[in-house]
Amino acid sequence: MTYLILIYEFFMTGLLSIGGGLATLPFLYSMADRYTWFDREILVDMIAVSESTPGPIGINLSTYAGYNAAGVAGGIAASLAIVAPSVIIIGLVARILDKVRENHIVQSAFYGLRPCVAALAASAAVGIAGLTIADISQFPDVSNMVNIERVLLFAAMMPVVRLVKKMQPVYLFGAAAAAGVIFKL
Repeated sequence: MTYLILIYEFFMTGLLSIGGGLATLPFLYSMADRYTWFDREILVDMIAVSESTPGPIGINLSTYAGYNAAGVAGGIAASLAIVAPSVIIIGLVARILDKVRENHIVQSAFYGLRPCVAALAASAAVGIAGLTIADISQFPDVSNMVNIERVLLFAAMMPVVRLVKKMQPVYLFGAAAAAGVIFKL
Protein backbone atom coordinates (compact mmCIF):
# COMPACT_ATOMS: atom_id res chain seq x y z
CA MET A 1 0.00 0.00 0.00
CA THR A 2 2.91 2.36 0.77
CA TYR A 3 4.15 2.04 -2.81
CA LEU A 4 0.76 2.99 -4.23
CA ILE A 5 0.58 6.04 -1.96
CA LEU A 6 4.12 7.06 -2.93
CA ILE A 7 3.38 6.65 -6.62
CA TYR A 8 0.10 8.55 -6.36
CA GLU A 9 1.51 11.43 -4.28
CA PHE A 10 4.60 11.93 -6.39
CA PHE A 11 2.79 11.44 -9.69
CA MET A 12 0.33 14.17 -8.65
CA THR A 13 3.20 16.36 -7.46
CA GLY A 14 4.96 15.92 -10.80
CA LEU A 15 1.72 16.61 -12.65
CA LEU A 16 0.66 19.71 -10.71
CA SER A 17 3.95 21.38 -9.77
CA ILE A 18 4.29 23.52 -12.85
CA GLY A 19 7.48 25.54 -12.79
CA GLY A 20 10.18 23.16 -11.69
CA GLY A 21 11.67 21.89 -8.48
CA LEU A 22 10.77 24.74 -6.17
CA ALA A 23 7.16 24.47 -7.27
CA THR A 24 7.13 20.98 -5.70
CA LEU A 25 7.70 22.44 -2.24
CA PRO A 26 4.07 23.24 -1.38
CA PHE A 27 3.19 19.63 -2.22
CA LEU A 28 6.09 18.36 -0.13
CA TYR A 29 5.05 20.52 2.83
CA SER A 30 1.60 18.97 2.56
CA MET A 31 3.09 15.46 2.46
CA ALA A 32 5.24 16.26 5.50
CA ASP A 33 2.05 17.14 7.39
CA ARG A 34 0.17 14.01 6.27
CA TYR A 35 2.77 11.22 6.32
CA THR A 36 5.66 10.06 8.48
CA TRP A 37 8.14 9.84 5.59
CA PHE A 38 9.68 13.16 6.62
CA ASP A 39 8.74 16.24 8.62
CA ARG A 40 9.10 19.95 7.85
CA GLU A 41 12.46 20.20 9.61
CA ILE A 42 13.86 17.28 7.64
CA LEU A 43 12.37 18.87 4.51
CA VAL A 44 14.60 21.92 5.01
CA ASP A 45 17.64 19.65 5.30
CA MET A 46 16.49 17.72 2.22
CA ILE A 47 16.23 20.98 0.30
CA ALA A 48 19.75 21.97 1.33
CA VAL A 49 21.15 18.61 0.25
CA SER A 50 19.11 18.58 -2.97
CA GLU A 51 20.25 22.07 -3.90
CA SER A 52 23.88 21.15 -3.28
CA THR A 53 23.86 17.87 -5.22
CA PRO A 54 23.51 17.25 -8.94
CA GLY A 55 20.05 16.76 -10.32
CA PRO A 56 16.68 18.45 -10.08
CA ILE A 57 15.47 19.23 -6.57
CA GLY A 58 12.07 17.57 -7.05
CA ILE A 59 13.62 14.28 -8.10
CA ASN A 60 16.19 14.39 -5.32
CA LEU A 61 13.49 15.09 -2.74
CA SER A 62 11.18 12.38 -4.08
CA THR A 63 14.01 9.85 -4.01
CA TYR A 64 14.79 10.73 -0.40
CA ALA A 65 11.15 10.60 0.70
CA GLY A 66 10.54 7.34 -1.15
CA TYR A 67 13.65 5.82 0.39
CA ASN A 68 12.53 6.91 3.87
CA ALA A 69 9.08 5.43 3.29
CA ALA A 70 9.97 2.11 1.63
CA GLY A 71 13.71 1.70 1.11
CA VAL A 72 15.44 1.54 -2.26
CA ALA A 73 12.32 0.35 -4.10
CA GLY A 74 10.35 3.25 -2.59
CA GLY A 75 12.99 5.72 -3.74
CA ILE A 76 12.87 4.33 -7.26
CA ALA A 77 9.05 4.32 -7.31
CA ALA A 78 8.79 7.91 -6.06
CA SER A 79 11.46 9.11 -8.50
CA LEU A 80 9.79 7.48 -11.48
CA ALA A 81 6.38 8.73 -10.37
CA ILE A 82 7.47 12.37 -10.15
CA VAL A 83 9.04 12.38 -13.63
CA ALA A 84 6.33 10.35 -15.39
CA PRO A 85 3.92 13.29 -15.88
CA SER A 86 6.68 15.43 -17.38
CA VAL A 87 7.69 12.72 -19.81
CA ILE A 88 4.08 12.19 -20.87
CA ILE A 89 3.27 15.90 -21.15
CA ILE A 90 6.48 16.83 -22.99
CA GLY A 91 5.83 14.04 -25.48
CA LEU A 92 2.36 15.42 -26.16
CA VAL A 93 3.40 19.08 -26.17
CA ALA A 94 6.32 18.47 -28.52
CA ARG A 95 3.93 16.98 -31.05
CA ILE A 96 1.53 19.92 -31.07
CA LEU A 97 3.52 22.99 -30.01
CA ASP A 98 5.11 23.60 -33.38
CA LYS A 99 1.66 23.57 -34.94
CA VAL A 100 0.14 26.10 -32.50
CA ARG A 101 3.15 28.19 -31.43
CA GLU A 102 1.95 31.30 -33.28
CA ASN A 103 -1.62 30.96 -32.00
CA HIS A 104 -2.66 34.07 -30.02
CA ILE A 105 -4.52 32.00 -27.41
CA VAL A 106 -1.46 29.79 -26.77
CA GLN A 107 0.78 32.86 -26.43
CA SER A 108 -1.74 34.43 -24.02
CA ALA A 109 -1.85 31.26 -21.94
CA PHE A 110 1.94 31.28 -21.56
CA TYR A 111 1.76 34.98 -20.67
CA GLY A 112 -0.58 34.10 -17.79
CA LEU A 113 1.38 31.04 -16.65
CA ARG A 114 4.66 32.87 -16.07
CA PRO A 115 3.49 35.04 -13.12
CA CYS A 116 1.73 32.04 -11.59
CA VAL A 117 4.93 29.99 -11.68
CA ALA A 118 6.85 32.92 -10.18
CA ALA A 119 4.28 33.17 -7.36
CA LEU A 120 4.60 29.46 -6.62
CA ALA A 121 8.38 29.69 -6.49
CA ALA A 122 8.24 32.84 -4.32
CA SER A 123 5.81 31.15 -1.96
CA ALA A 124 8.17 28.20 -1.63
CA ALA A 125 11.12 30.53 -1.03
CA VAL A 126 9.23 32.38 1.72
CA GLY A 127 8.35 29.05 3.31
CA ILE A 128 11.96 27.88 3.21
CA ALA A 129 13.16 31.20 4.66
CA GLY A 130 10.60 30.93 7.45
CA LEU A 131 11.69 27.41 8.33
CA THR A 132 15.37 28.26 8.04
CA ILE A 133 15.71 31.51 9.96
CA ALA A 134 12.80 31.17 12.37
CA ASP A 135 11.50 28.50 14.72
CA ILE A 136 7.73 28.77 14.29
CA SER A 137 7.18 26.41 17.25
CA GLN A 138 8.37 29.24 19.53
CA PHE A 139 5.41 31.46 18.55
CA PRO A 140 4.19 33.70 20.23
CA ASP A 141 7.58 34.13 21.97
CA VAL A 142 9.01 36.16 19.10
CA SER A 143 12.25 36.82 20.98
CA ASN A 144 13.14 33.11 20.70
CA MET A 145 11.67 32.55 17.22
CA VAL A 146 14.35 34.20 15.13
CA ASN A 147 17.76 32.55 14.81
CA ILE A 148 20.11 35.55 14.63
CA GLU A 149 23.08 33.57 13.29
CA ARG A 150 21.00 32.23 10.39
CA VAL A 151 19.62 35.69 9.64
CA LEU A 152 23.17 37.06 9.55
CA LEU A 153 24.33 34.22 7.29
CA PHE A 154 21.35 34.81 4.99
CA ALA A 155 22.07 38.56 4.93
CA ALA A 156 25.74 37.91 4.14
CA MET A 157 25.04 35.36 1.40
CA MET A 158 22.27 37.25 -0.44
CA PRO A 159 24.47 40.00 -1.92
CA VAL A 160 27.18 37.47 -2.75
CA VAL A 161 24.66 35.32 -4.62
CA ARG A 162 23.23 38.34 -6.45
CA LEU A 163 26.57 39.95 -7.34
CA VAL A 164 28.74 36.98 -8.17
CA LYS A 165 26.59 35.24 -10.76
CA LYS A 166 29.50 33.40 -12.36
CA MET A 167 30.64 31.83 -9.09
CA GLN A 168 30.03 28.10 -8.92
CA PRO A 169 27.31 27.30 -6.33
CA VAL A 170 29.56 24.68 -4.76
CA TYR A 171 31.75 27.49 -3.38
CA LEU A 172 28.71 29.19 -1.84
CA PHE A 173 27.60 25.90 -0.28
CA GLY A 174 31.11 25.35 1.06
CA ALA A 175 31.24 28.84 2.57
CA ALA A 176 27.78 28.43 4.10
CA ALA A 177 28.67 25.01 5.52
CA ALA A 178 31.87 26.44 7.03
CA ALA A 179 29.92 29.32 8.55
CA GLY A 180 27.42 26.83 9.98
CA VAL A 181 30.25 24.88 11.63
CA ILE A 182 31.73 28.09 13.03
CA PHE A 183 28.35 29.30 14.39
CA LYS A 184 27.62 25.89 15.97
CA LEU A 185 31.03 25.53 17.69
